[in-house]
This record gives sequence, C-alpha cells and structure tokens, in this order.
Amino acid sequence: MNPAQHPQGHAVIIGAGHAGGTLAALLRQYGHPGPITVVGGEDLPPYLRPPLSRAWLQQAMGPDELLPRPAGASADQAIALRPGMRAMAIEPGSRQVALNDGSVLHYEHLVIATGSAPRWLVLPGDERPGITYLRTMEDAQALRGHLQTARCLAIIGGGYAGLEIASTARKLGVQVRIIEREGRLLTRSASTQMAAHLLQLHAGQGVEVHFNAAVAAIQGDSPTRITALWMADGSRLECDAVLIGVGAAPCMELAQSLGLDCADGIAVDGEGRTAMNGIYAIGDATRRPLAGYPGLHRLESVPSALEQARRAACAITGSELPAHETPWFWSDQYDTRLQIAGLPGQGDQTVLRGNPASGRFAVLHLRGGQLCAAECVNSPGEFMAARKAIAATHCADPGFPTLPSKAPLTP
Repeated sequence: MNPAQHPQGHAVIIGAGHAGGTLAALLRQYGHPGPITVVGGEDLPPYLRPPLSRAWLQQAMGPDELLPRPAGASADQAIALRPGMRAMAIEPGSRQVALNDGSVLHYEHLVIATGSAPRWLVLPGDERPGITYLRTMEDAQALRGHLQTARCLAIIGGGYAGLEIASTARKLGVQVRIIEREGRLLTRSASTQMAAHLLQLHAGQGVEVHFNAAVAAIQGDSPTRITALWMADGSRLECDAVLIGVGAAPCMELAQSLGLDCADGIAVDGEGRTAMNGIYAIGDATRRPLAGYPGLHRLESVPSALEQARRAACAITGSELPAHETPWFWSDQYDTRLQIAGLPGQGDQTVLRGNPASGRFAVLHLRGGQLCAAECVNSPGEFMAARKAIAATHCADPGFPTLPSKAPLTP
C-alpha cells in the first residue's frame, strides 16, 4: 500500500544522510511495524560521506563501497526511498509533508534529518569552473576531476575538512596552498598544541599555509580558467583550482517555518524530540544536550548522528534507551590519525602526555581538575581510556532543553 494512503504508524524521514539512513534501518530493527519513507534530495541512496575527502577522492574505493548497507536492503525491509525529492512544507495539524513533485506524505512520526550545507563565500570570479565545495557525491566527483589536472589547489579555510583534502591532494602530487583568516589552524575546534602539530605535519609535506589572510577575488585568464587568488593585502597566490571550506550551516528552513527554536540548530532533547508533538530532528542540523556538558551543542560528526538515530529510534518504538555516549570525532591526514574524545573547548587546563615530535601523543583537557576531553594522535589506547574516563564522570541524563513558548505545540 502507498504510505501516503496509509498514515497509521507511518514514519517519514526527511534527509538521507548518515542520520536519516541509519534511523530508517534501526526503526525496522527495533520492530517498528508501520511504513517508513526516507526522502532524500540527491538521486542516490544513503551513502558514507567521510571517505569523500580521503579514499574515494584518491579513487581507492568504488561507489558500492560507499553504501553503508547492501543494495536492496531497504526494499527487503520495506523502507521506501524517495531519492531526488525535497520536502517543501510541513503541515503539523494534518500531519502532512508536501514534496516538490506535488505529492503528499501523511505521517505519525516525522524526523527532520536535513544535515548541514557549506557556508557560501561570495567572491569576484567565483563563477569560474574549478571552484568547489565538498559536501555531496557530486561535489566530490567535481573535485576529483580538478585534482586530476590541477598543478596547485588553493584551499580557503583551515578546518578539518580542508586539512584532510590537503593531505589527499599532496598524495596525488598536487601542490597545496591553505588560506586561513585566523592566526592559526582550527581556532574553534582544536587546542593550540594540536593546531601547531598539524601545521608542522602539513608543512613537512610541502603545504603552504597563509595565516591572517583574506581572499579578495579569484582571477583567471579566461572565463573558464583559474590562475590565482588576489588577496586583500594586494598579494597574488597562483593556483589553478580552488576548494572553499569555511564551515557549514545547519539546514533548518523546514523547522524554522514551524516556529521551532532554531538558534544555530534545531533545539531537541536527548531523544531528538522537538517542541512539536510527533516531530523529531537528528544529525548535523540539530542542537542537543550532551551528558556532562552544560547547554545545547551542535555537533558535525558521524558518531553524533548515529547516536541520535539510535536514541530517536528507541523513543519512537518504545525500546529501552541506550546510555548516553561521550562525543567523539576523528580525522585522518597522511599517516596520522587524530581521535578526539569529549569537547576540548569545555576545559580550563591542558596537560600534554607524550612527545609530539614522536608523532604519538595526547593533549588532555581538564575542567575543575576533571578530564573532559582528549585529543589523541596515533594513540588509540589513550583515546579509548579517555572515552571511558569521561563517560564514567559524565553519566547524568542531560534532560530536555528549554524551548521557546512561541513554538506551537500540536495536540
């Protein structure tokens, strides 16, 4: 039966990324009896995104290896995929979602898993081919094509994504220049010790990094060819391809249209519930409580998306909730694996364990003398020990966030 004609128990998931795709599979695993529909904006089934900046970009893995589940698994579990579709409007009173093809889905449970999108940087000359962002498979295909012919890639932004792509480009023999407007790498997401180590790592591979720098324009000798970046200080940096990586913004237009709290992310509780009955939100688009860390936090990470998917699936199906997880992240650059447990920015003291010159060390972050985060380089043992230690002290339920009274509540 068409789910649009059979709303009883129908779970509609808007977004087919890590969070949405995993949630659909878990709902079936946990015994959800009703229809499940996943609406995705790309003409592809859910796929793994982290390899796009690393193995896939180097052509070290094929398209099938990007699929988290075997082809046909969704059909076997009676999960309806609607690729290439966008949700245009939500009507909470009648519990309907209008799609861009004019069709309507009725729901009992609605989950917004729309993720995030690259922050756009408007520059003179940005219409030229050879300029890419990296978020989707289409972006990765374009970037891979540029790296096959480019001599020098300019990366605007010194965040983790940019550093990973710099590593990949150097492995492919492409010269790399990183332009960072701040005075160091990873200003908002890493300690000064870690930023200094990664700078040294990339410099050792021949990467140029320009700090306190701003791009004024992208130059070319024709409408289809890039030749350089014109900098705000009047200098010129030669390049023939450009990647822009200046952060990502949550995709929350649908939630905003409902009047929900969307201050830098859709506010949700520990199970992904919004202030509106029957509507959840999970993944990069959300701002959520974390055990042991005050306030609400927006995390752009696969582990966070998967945890939210598990907890939302339990809430929808009435299953027993798992324990809250310590947030964690990872980044692979050259032969270096960085693993982070907890939130480094929450600490008030750092302790260095090991010697960065050896390529194996950890930066421990303490708050009030208690471990709250650890940045570990090629130290999986330290990372696992830190995760366990942080989880042991951050065990309280973070509770439901304070949501604005203006958000309309459905019966």
